[in-house]
Amino acid sequence: MIRTLIAMTALCLSMPAFAKTITVEAGAEAQERLQEALILAEPGDVVELGAGRFDLTDGLSLDVDNVTLKGQGMDQSVLNFSGQLGAGEGLLVTSDDVVLRDFAIEDSKGDGIKSKGANNIVYYKLRVEWTRGPHPENGAYAIYPVESTNVLVDSVTTTGSSDAGIYVGQSENIIVRNSVANYNVAGIEIENSVGADVYNNIAVNNTGGILVFDLPNIPKQGGREVRVFDNIVVDNNTKNFAPEGNIVAGVPTGMGIMVMSHYEVEVFDNIIAENGTANVLIVSYTQKQNDPNYNPKPIGVRVFENKHGRAGYAPAFAGGDMLKAAFGGAIPPIVEDGTGEKLVLADGVAVLTLGLTRPGQPLTEARPAIRADDAPDVFDGRQLKPIILPESMEAAIR
Repeated sequence: MIRTLIAMTALCLSMPAFAKTITVEAGAEAQERLQEALILAEPGDVVELGAGRFDLTDGLSLDVDNVTLKGQGMDQSVLNFSGQLGAGEGLLVTSDDVVLRDFAIEDSKGDGIKSKGANNIVYYKLRVEWTRGPHPENGAYAIYPVESTNVLVDSVTTTGSSDAGIYVGQSENIIVRNSVANYNVAGIEIENSVGADVYNNIAVNNTGGILVFDLPNIPKQGGREVRVFDNIVVDNNTKNFAPEGNIVAGVPTGMGIMVMSHYEVEVFDNIIAENGTANVLIVSYTQKQNDPNYNPKPIGVRVFENKHGRAGYAPAFAGGDMLKAAFGGAIPPIVEDGTGEKLVLADGVAVLTLGLTRPGQPLTEARPAIRADDAPDVFDGRQLKPIILPESMEAAIR
């Protein structure tokens, strides 16, 4: 009896004393009423959006832990930022244990939803869209968690980002699943992060479907242990519309899955087709950089058991047309630049190596050739462990 009372007391002390639901309806002064609700929310509270269109003139922010922002559905509760006066995010989250679900953000001047240093963050059934379609003046990122531990992106839809539709950077323990990225420059991008599972997504009509990058001169480096599997990555042939100077401005139009300068990546059981440059591209970082701790090479990348459709029929890189002609109208669906280490390419399809020997070597020195498939029909490259998130995060979307 005493133990039971002690346990009940501990449970009560751990729960918010006055958790409540704060309802905000669309209509006049939506900006002030919604931002006030986010400021006054306390741990355990739910800020619930009514159905309708919320016309907002400035970005929103949330810095209270353990708050849920919830709408009536991604097509029912719409935060409209077409009249936004500043150039910042639509919504900025800087607190832990936050759940964002069942609403949409349209036409923000900057990123759609950004969370920074927000651990245990959940993005669920959200839509972030720039309604004019691909345009270099659209916001860079639709879904943008960065510098976080435990990130769940589930069942979101992103359209029109001038950088990446779903971007997770400088973070650890990540799941991106069941989502649709279309008409972005990069559909889904994992960058400078450790431990990610990207699965059951559809990346279509982007410039590049799924990107796994590690870049120099960033506080968190050594991106590793990323699994990309069970995705549909097709028809990513939208002309690159990234502003000049962005790293993704160098992503060739027609790119399916691209791995650059990363450790331990597994790409398997995906359907990859109708990507004009390549279905899979594995390369080193080629720009000049002075970061002594940076490794520009891809190391330990394993590609296996994917289903390939047509690719390489419109290669968008220097010398691509000559290679296309040399290979009878299309280059092989998998391309690697020759600089990677411990690569295993075992999809049972032709692989083009550019024959480069060092990162940054000019393509004029390439020695293209077909390399043999490493282990057709017998290779199982599954070495990385599945990502497991805290049960509280999974419970938040049930």
